Amino acid sequence: MNVLSLTHDIMKKKAPQISIIIPTLNEAIRVGPLLTYLREHSTAKNIREILLVDGGSTDNTIEMASAFGAKPYTAEKGRAKQMNFGAQMAKAEILYFLHADTLPPHAFDTLIINAVCKQQEAGCFRLKFDTSNWFLSFFSWFSRINLKICRGGDQSLFITQRLFRKTNGFNEEYVIYEDTEFIGRLYKKYTFKVLPQRVITSARKYRIKGTVKLQYHFGVIHLKNMLGASPEELYEYYKRKIAV
Repeated sequence: MNVLSLTHDIMKKKAPQISIIIPTLNEAIRVGPLLTYLREHSTAKNIREILLVDGGSTDNTIEMASAFGAKPYTAEKGRAKQMNFGAQMAKAEILYFLHADTLPPHAFDTLIINAVCKQQEAGCFRLKFDTSNWFLSFFSWFSRINLKICRGGDQSLFITQRLFRKTNGFNEEYVIYEDTEFIGRLYKKYTFKVLPQRVITSARKYRIKGTVKLQYHFGVIHLKNMLGASPEELYEYYKRKIAV
């Protein structure tokens, strides 16, 4: 094959597309603005679909998702179960898991596709909270460090369909901590990329529970997990100390 033929074949190759998967529970107030934001900050040809997987909302989250052009689904409550269900329904080569209260950076789709085309099959963005609180700014600074302990679901997660299936996705035994558990498994065996751009995530729970207090409880959960606590033990602690 000559150089011209090879170049032609490469140009004919379609860039991979992204399926955005958003787990929700009573997020009607956020769904419309989020879906509008995603379309305004991405290129249409890169986004195969936006799947909103609801865990049994009692508000009009599903209706809002439909009105703003997402594909709404209902799954058993629990983010791990909802995100696994979304992955099963997804048709694109790349999965992008995003919380309903998190906004990815401008051109996030291009940034993700470029990373995957460089053989980086899983990764996330750095983190910024929607507040100028110095304490949260301090902790979010560490999201630039490519260590497992600096990861969390609020940073969003992109992963190829191939790798997601190979690793069996999220562990549904975890009602909480599912993102961190899954990313921890990825770190053990694969390369994980932290892109330099930042997502902006809501500090709403910190405003309700108290910044230092909530960060302390999250730290305890991390420590309990490191010491071998079961998914049930982590959830029991969460219900007692954090659940709003």
